[in-house]
Amino acid sequence: MRSRFPTRRVLLCTLSAVAAWSLAGVVVSRADEKAFAAIEPLLATYCYDCHGDGMDSGDFAMDDYETVSEHLGNFDVWFEIWKNVRSNLMPPADKPQFETEERDRVLAFIEGEIFKIDRENPDPGRVTIRRLNREEYRHSIKDLLRVDFKVEDVLPADDTGYGFDTIGDVLSISPLLMEKYLEAATLVVEDAVPTDGPGIVEWWFDAKKFKEERNADWGADWMPFGHARKMQSNEWVSHDGEYEVMVDFRIRGSDEATSHTVHFALGVGDKELTRRKLGWDNSERIVLKAKTTLKKGKDEPFWFATEVADPPKEGENKLGVVVRSVRIRGPLDGSQKDYPWNARYLFSEGPPPADENQRDSYRATILRKFATRAFRRPVDDGTVERLVALAREVDLQPNNGFEDGIAEAITAILVSPRFLMRAEFQPEPNNPGKVVPIDEYALASRLSYFLWSSVPDDELLKLAGENKLRANLRPQVDRLLKDEKSQRFVKNFVGQWLQARDVETLAFDERRLLEEKDFSTARRIFNGRLRQSMRLESESFFAHVLREKRPATELLTANYTYLNENLAEWYKIDGVKGGHMRKVDLPEGSHRGGILTQATFHLVTSNPTRTSPVKRGLFVLENFLATPPPPAVPDVPPLEDSAKGKNKNLTLREILAIHAEQKVCASCHVRMDPIGLALENYNAIGVWRDTEKGRPIDASGELMTGEKFSNARELSTILATVRKEDFHRAVAEKLMTYAVGRGIEYFDAPTIDKIVADAEKKGGSLLEILYGVVESAPFQKRRGDGDMFVGE
Repeated sequence: MRSRFPTRRVLLCTLSAVAAWSLAGVVVSRADEKAFAAIEPLLATYCYDCHGDGMDSGDFAMDDYETVSEHLGNFDVWFEIWKNVRSNLMPPADKPQFETEERDRVLAFIEGEIFKIDRENPDPGRVTIRRLNREEYRHSIKDLLRVDFKVEDVLPADDTGYGFDTIGDVLSISPLLMEKYLEAATLVVEDAVPTDGPGIVEWWFDAKKFKEERNADWGADWMPFGHARKMQSNEWVSHDGEYEVMVDFRIRGSDEATSHTVHFALGVGDKELTRRKLGWDNSERIVLKAKTTLKKGKDEPFWFATEVADPPKEGENKLGVVVRSVRIRGPLDGSQKDYPWNARYLFSEGPPPADENQRDSYRATILRKFATRAFRRPVDDGTVERLVALAREVDLQPNNGFEDGIAEAITAILVSPRFLMRAEFQPEPNNPGKVVPIDEYALASRLSYFLWSSVPDDELLKLAGENKLRANLRPQVDRLLKDEKSQRFVKNFVGQWLQARDVETLAFDERRLLEEKDFSTARRIFNGRLRQSMRLESESFFAHVLREKRPATELLTANYTYLNENLAEWYKIDGVKGGHMRKVDLPEGSHRGGILTQATFHLVTSNPTRTSPVKRGLFVLENFLATPPPPAVPDVPPLEDSAKGKNKNLTLREILAIHAEQKVCASCHVRMDPIGLALENYNAIGVWRDTEKGRPIDASGELMTGEKFSNARELSTILATVRKEDFHRAVAEKLMTYAVGRGIEYFDAPTIDKIVADAEKKGGSLLEILYGVVESAPFQKRRGDGDMFVGE
């Protein structure tokens, strides 16, 4: 479940920073009164009609103070003024507006005289030492030990803050959680370290290399039952002999039983080895295997194929095979032995020496290399010596061997705070006034966990060791983004910024939303594979805009999207065949194009039985304009209360108008409702509709800043043009929050402004904004934690 830090907590965190500055000798309440006198006429002209001279619109007065000094010392008041002026929310659209120069003067006064921000040396903020979250742990284990560990089976779900699970303040560790990490480490090492020693060799082939000769776009990740496929690849065989050939796969396409079947065959060269008739099966892993004689080299292709069998009955979903891995094991006579493929990285020199006196050197080689990767920096000699002693002691126990000792030492590494916790050491760690660049190993860690959710690789560590990483940041960002591991960033960031993670699990009344009488039919139409396609559309779309250096505003206005046959049918777009996602140019007059028109957005901002203009408007304000409204007041009556009795046939727009007549609701709804109502043509599960309750949908509206629109596409265009700077700022803030592990504070204003300005000078690409985040002070530096944090 998504969570947000309320305004009160943000202000408490902010005030703690101000208090820390006061300890350093800066008295916040003694701003230059002469500077205030220079900007007060502007406040009188544009603000005092509503918030001064006896007026306190919204219970907010700007001049109710005995002295100027008292006024300038009220941080909360100036924070509200700054926030609303910066977001162009004040003055309201129907009032006289600041000229650009005037607005900049007011903001400069607040930031310089009240907040004491040094724009030339921005405060990088503080980040709590935090543990690896579940996804970071999963991917770190995979990259260190080549093990796909199901973290959800052992570790509890992570808390979130500011919309992300990378936030230091919520990633604490308890004794009970530490026990879970010990359990996880034990299970991981059991899978990763072959304590039985070298055995018959198993070789893994890349399933992505297996392609259909007729169409290279057809891959093993989706082989539909209804179309014959033969996927093949020439793979190297190291030795002559008898081998076992195996393919691991799953059946997907329906959550319920179906009559659809297919014949699935496995073979080498012109020889079919085995086949099986497949039908509906919810197993996570199915293995088809057979034995055959292979010759050294890569002369004969390995292949697997489908042949059409029984079609689905009317109303049943179509199925498909999803191949996960292809392997061979052999020679089966044991003439060649080695460690399993995933353990060869650890035992890089093969089996241990027979002479016990020579084994410590091998132990040290293995454990130093692994600990350096796991701890994200070179490990000291003392630690290596202790790990070697532990491994030796276990090895010498009865019924144990060399590998048992290595397994125990690796378990110790995986439960070490140096692996589980992301700490960045610095001089004077408790001095909040001390700002220093993080060292290059910490920078490598920040970069790899930002873009790969995992430990730095050898190249990052090498550059850090040579103190050359800072000088090569952009090339390294490019390299990391080109690697397939960057898909983790796409999935995790988009999954939380756009809440795409939730698309496959949210509950909806499909029968009501699809106007279907039969529940099973509705569930078959709106099925799990369709939901997965919706998530993949948003992820693939974001990844394209990022990697192809497209303008960030294209996220809102693109005339293309990513579709497969399933989702294209849902959107009523012709000409898309096959289960894989691909870039599709949208036809003229399409109702799709940009995030606001994607089903992911519609699902995560709706209720189970209807759309929610309030949720949709709030989502846009928070995620695309960086202007969240204040928290809802308590005891607000539900919207449904306004739709009872004589109002039951009213449209949602009319019901919202009645609801917003209540004084406590009006100030927020005037911001959210016009945005949400512009999207009413899309129902709760993303289906386009022209009418509601038999009446045409009115999607027109006006932003609080005065821009008018008549539909969702016009709204998207306004956000991408007139409000472009706000959109860029919102994207920069979200990326910064995810990357650094803390919320955005007032003192980050110079940093965010610089990122946006620099990106816009170079075309405003999403990649330029990401570069700006990586090169910013909060990403590159840190200040001491202090003891001033104020909790709730």
